Amino acid sequence: MSENWRSKVVTEGVQRSPNRAMLRAVGFGDGDFQKPIVGVASAHSTITPCNMGIAALAMEAEAGIRLGGGMPQIFGTITVSDGISMGTEGMKYSLVSRDVIADSIETACNAQSMDGVLAIGGCDKNMPGAMIAMARMNIPAVFVYGGTIKPGHLEGEDLTVVSSFEAVGQYSAGRIDEVRLMSVERNACPGAGSCGGMYTANTMSSAFEAMGMSLMYSSTMAAEDPEKAENTALAGKVLVEAIRNNLRPRDIITRQSIENAIAVIMAVGGSTNAVLHFLAIAHSAGVDLKLDDFETIRARVPVLCDLKPSGRYVATDLHKAGGIPQVMKMLLNHGLIHGDCLTIAGDTIAERLRQVPDEPRADQDVIRPWTNPMYATGHLAILKGNLATEGAVAKITGIKKAQITGPARVFDSEEACLDAILAGKIVAGDVIVIRYEGPKGGPGMREMLAPTSAIIGAGLGDAVGLITDGRFSGGTYGMVVGHVAPEAYVGGTIALVHEGDSITIDATARLLQLNVPDEELDRRRAQWQKPNPRYTSGVLAKYATLVSSSSLGAVTDLNVSP
Repeated sequence: MSENWRSKVVTEGVQRSPNRAMLRAVGFGDGDFQKPIVGVASAHSTITPCNMGIAALAMEAEAGIRLGGGMPQIFGTITVSDGISMGTEGMKYSLVSRDVIADSIETACNAQSMDGVLAIGGCDKNMPGAMIAMARMNIPAVFVYGGTIKPGHLEGEDLTVVSSFEAVGQYSAGRIDEVRLMSVERNACPGAGSCGGMYTANTMSSAFEAMGMSLMYSSTMAAEDPEKAENTALAGKVLVEAIRNNLRPRDIITRQSIENAIAVIMAVGGSTNAVLHFLAIAHSAGVDLKLDDFETIRARVPVLCDLKPSGRYVATDLHKAGGIPQVMKMLLNHGLIHGDCLTIAGDTIAERLRQVPDEPRADQDVIRPWTNPMYATGHLAILKGNLATEGAVAKITGIKKAQITGPARVFDSEEACLDAILAGKIVAGDVIVIRYEGPKGGPGMREMLAPTSAIIGAGLGDAVGLITDGRFSGGTYGMVVGHVAPEAYVGGTIALVHEGDSITIDATARLLQLNVPDEELDRRRAQWQKPNPRYTSGVLAKYATLVSSSSLGAVTDLNVSP
């Protein structure tokens, strides 16, 4: 047995009899105390379609662990639905839930001396939350994605949850009627599974597969398909073997494997949220990763997949076309990922990809051939300038022009901005500023899907810029820049912008600039006063006190000391 076989605490001597008595009550027999105790962290919830199928998957994981020779122990962790809370005060809890999930998994596993953990998650923050905990604890672990939703259909068009948000903007702009609006709403989400485009959930599941912490082909499976259940049981068996071999997360989560994950994120056109989450995962794993590293990888990795939000297809289409392994094989062949990185199955990435074709099948166009990519370089650009001295993140695919200079339209909350868009007060050429929505100022760094979807719905996606110290949904596209750091609440330059100031967003030059003289900015900075905190008790107040800058991953344990 390895030195990390922690269930020995329930097998050693008479003094452990009370521990064993408790375990007998939950199903342990005499022969089970020599087996590894394996946690199954289930994020099942009927709060959201993303997670409503996870209870059945937890049972599959339990069966797989038993078959592999382990003793499973199922416990719960939380989720919130980003899609349901979007545009409300409740969205402030979304990013907070990432850290609550990480803390809860760490607490349960360490309190019960579990030998390993299989985590099953669906909605966006389940995945980074679980991975942060796995990296912290460093006990053998595997992540199982709850699966993607199948697309909705309306008059020959594939729909996702983002279609509903965009329909609101179309309706407000008079481009569709109420009948069409309600038809989109009724057909957008047909069943269980996480949002279907290459939004945050599918981005993170794809990245974890690329990193080696999930089984190959698992990240693009539909939640309701039988192969998802079968794959979950297999993950349980694989995890027990990893425990026997003492294969731990930090053997897998390395600088090289994170680079693999980022390369895949770029190639599939993934969510801006991945930047924030991988900075946090790297922090927990003790890996040195900086915001600028994303820009380095972006510059050499093409976008190979035609996926929503800015493309045509959804994750189930990607799965049929060859999935993440097909994308990885192309990147491996061109020296853009590290083939010697380990996977949870115990072999290397290159070994896992050996049987994958070098090029995608000719009868599909979800994955483009290497010679004809969607874009020559990646889509997640890191912008800097006097408006973001620590950096900001822009998704630059799906836009017709990469530069805009225009007058600032300043809003101190998401709600105020959305009201202005829906009232027709935003016009072509404007640069919207939404501030005091950062990790501390929000608190919680809300996603701005409602305003950005309203802009798209109003037909202004290529004509209006938007910057924020908040985040964006994986479903967002257009001339938008988020994660602006330092944020307004700590006195970042975004707090000093006045209505009508000239702002430049230049994706090509990777510049985010407030075109105001330094002397004037110094004067404004001297007059600026930090606002009172929006919350003075409860989890949001604690979060605001602890959370770091978004440029560091918005982690909550950065400056914790004994």
